[in-house]
This record gives sequence, structure tokens and C-alpha cells, in this order.
Amino acid sequence: MEKLIINIGRQIGSGGHLVARRLAEEFNCKLYDKEILDLAANESGFSPRFFEQSDEHKGFLQHIVQQSSRALAMGSFYNNNQFSEENLFQFQSDAIRKAAEEHSCVFVGRCADYVLRDKENVVNIFVTANLEERVQRVQERHHCNASSARKLLQHEENARASYYNYYTGKKWGYAASYDVCVNSSMLGIEGTAAFLADFIRRRLKL
Repeated sequence: MEKLIINIGRQIGSGGHLVARRLAEEFNCKLYDKEILDLAANESGFSPRFFEQSDEHKGFLQHIVQQSSRALAMGSFYNNNQFSEENLFQFQSDAIRKAAEEHSCVFVGRCADYVLRDKENVVNIFVTANLEERVQRVQERHHCNASSARKLLQHEENARASYYNYYTGKKWGYAASYDVCVNSSMLGIEGTAAFLADFIRRRLKL
């Protein structure tokens, strides 16, 4: 049988990673979140920091060139070699495809739903949550106040949406872009994972 692939898009602070972890355990899949960045770095030979800084952000290279004390050298490297945001995305996509060929996977973000759009046994999910819960999770994660958490949410989600929309031609967070969208505040993390596990079994007739 074709390997099972679960792709999870998520709002900041929605608990999407926690849901993904539970689904990976439920279906005996390998979980890839930031791990895919290390795979892409290993495959490409580029420093992991480039993939970390570009992670679901569009336009990061121009910022590095503008801010770096070695801007001239970086600019030359950027312009004259195969180092570009599109190439970083391609390396990352290749790493996602390679992982999906090797075993059943749960991918968190990184446009994996688009990258693996031609594969079978794929379920694409988007996880959201009530704003108050999301703000609280960001506060706990970054040890900041509610105002700072809201600003961080706005900034990071704008960047994530821009990145996803640019590379996929779809709309980040829009229901039409996924098989199912779910608000984790309704059932909690455990309940949401259980609901999605049932959906996946029904969707793929497992």
C-alpha cells in the first residue's frame, strides 16, 4: 500500500505541532517539523542556518544582505551562485519528497501539501484555535506579555501566509486549500487528534 502522508498547516499557537505528534504516534508515522530543515541542509550542503532563517518566510535573503557586515560578499554569492530563496525551497521540497518515499510521514507546514500534491494516500489538514488560546501559548513559549504575543502572531502569520501563497498558488488557511480545517479549541488537543484520526481512517478507508 502507498505510504500514508499527513500534511498539517497551522496557525501560530494553535497546537498544530502537538496534534501532529499525536497523529504520528497513532498511525506509526515519522514526524517532520523543523527536522526537514536539517534534511534539506544535509542534502544541499548549505548551512542549516539559511534554512532556519528562511523557514516559511519570504524575502529573508534580502534582509540578510542588507543587515550583514559582509553584505557585498553575500550579495555576490546570492547573485552569482545557485543560492536563492527558490533554490532553498527546492532543496527543502526534495527533502520532503525523499522522506515521503521512504516511510509514512506527518509533515508540519513547509508547503508539504503542495510538494506532495501528486501522491496518493495524502490528507491535508489545517489547524486553527481561538485567539485567546493562541496568545496564551505564545506568551508561555516566548515568555512575553499579551501585547507582544499578539504582535508576534500577526507578524509571523503574515510571513507564513505570504510564503505559502507564493509557492503554492493557494490561500494559506482557506478551507478550499485543505481536506479538513479544525479549531483545536473546540475539542482540545487530544480530542482534535482523535477526531482527525477518525477522519483520516474514513477518508482513506484504512
